[in-house]
Amino acid sequence: MKFAVVGAGIAGLSAAYDLLGAGHEVVIYEAANQPGGLAAGFRDERWEWPLEKFYHHLFTSDKQIISLVKELGMEDELFFPRPTTSVIYDDRIVPFDSPRRWITFPGFNLLDVGRFGLVSAYLRFSKSWRTLEKETADSWMRRWYGDKIYEMTWQPMLIGKFGPYYREANMAWMWARLHVRSPKLGYFVGGFQTFVDRLAEAVEQRGGEIRLGSPVSRIESLGESGLRLVTADDEIIFDRVLATTSPGLLARIADGLPDAYTDSLRELKSMGAVVMTLALKQPLLAASNTYWLNIPAHSPDKSKNEIPFLALVEHTNYIDHKHYGGDTIVYCGDYVPADHAYFSMSQDELQELFTGVLHKFNPDFKPEWVRKSWVFRERYAQPVPGLNHSEKIPSIRTPLNGLYLASMSQVYPWDRGTNFAVEIGRQAAQLMLDDLK
Repeated sequence: MKFAVVGAGIAGLSAAYDLLGAGHEVVIYEAANQPGGLAAGFRDERWEWPLEKFYHHLFTSDKQIISLVKELGMEDELFFPRPTTSVIYDDRIVPFDSPRRWITFPGFNLLDVGRFGLVSAYLRFSKSWRTLEKETADSWMRRWYGDKIYEMTWQPMLIGKFGPYYREANMAWMWARLHVRSPKLGYFVGGFQTFVDRLAEAVEQRGGEIRLGSPVSRIESLGESGLRLVTADDEIIFDRVLATTSPGLLARIADGLPDAYTDSLRELKSMGAVVMTLALKQPLLAASNTYWLNIPAHSPDKSKNEIPFLALVEHTNYIDHKHYGGDTIVYCGDYVPADHAYFSMSQDELQELFTGVLHKFNPDFKPEWVRKSWVFRERYAQPVPGLNHSEKIPSIRTPLNGLYLASMSQVYPWDRGTNFAVEIGRQAAQLMLDDLK
């Protein structure tokens, strides 16, 4: 059989790898000029290793991607450091990533510590996420953690993540974040691009073809004769097509989907991501050795937040700066609606805005510390799971015969990430193979 996969991200590559392993022909179409999707990297001329455009790491519980890593013979290239995650409290950077640090957190008294620990333990070990999706994270955590703990810790994170939709996100999404996360964080020798390149190479070794710089403009149903896939250079008929795009993009390019189905795709809400990466001449968070700093957000539209981004990530407090020519690598990242001003601002404007607050984290910081900067933007980066979201997510098998969808919106209740991209891609491939039988 002849398969097409739209998108050479982790999900598309994983699906193609399995379809080829079953003996079928596969062509992957990717709009970008490199594979990897949100996990793709870039490299400055001074660096030994490439760096992710959007910050990435794995957890020790990420079984799906770790299994694929072993299949590719890369287990010796995956390692798990134990970096520090911190929060801002009373204008100070305070580590907040273990029970010991919860106990000593200056914002908690003994009752707060006990309550925080008990509720977090319940979420960590409970499996009843279907009950939790019937209530918003905002209401559930306010009730069980209490106003003080919730407003000090979780509410700012929800606002930062979902902006104007933060009161809509259901509690199952929060459960999933706490249920599988680990203090040790996984990274690849050579960065995630090494994993992407190895997976793409394995796809090609199995006979697959990856066409970069080839956005798909239309998918047309030909009934029992298959589907016609249209690009700027080609029109090719395939027996089956797997789209690993955003649901909204599939609704635009697939011809023949029922109106009710395309409406359901368009109704799925999501946030975009904007990340500025800075190569600094000096460390920024050396005093606390923090890798990941959660920034408190209190304004859903983000216009009144003191800090204009959600996360400050000093990558070189996690991975040795020797791999980046001695640069200190810092990410300033934010989740914003797809129509946010960050998508239209120039790189210079964003750099002035973001670096203009870095002295708050290190009083010695000066703009001259910035050797170079890069900006990456993606309008579909974080699905927003509302109440009873499991009833609203589209199935992998679409109503159009032979057309399948595997997207971040379907990994629910889990959060988007490379592990669940592998899982949804391989799950889609298995369903396509089962349907052939």
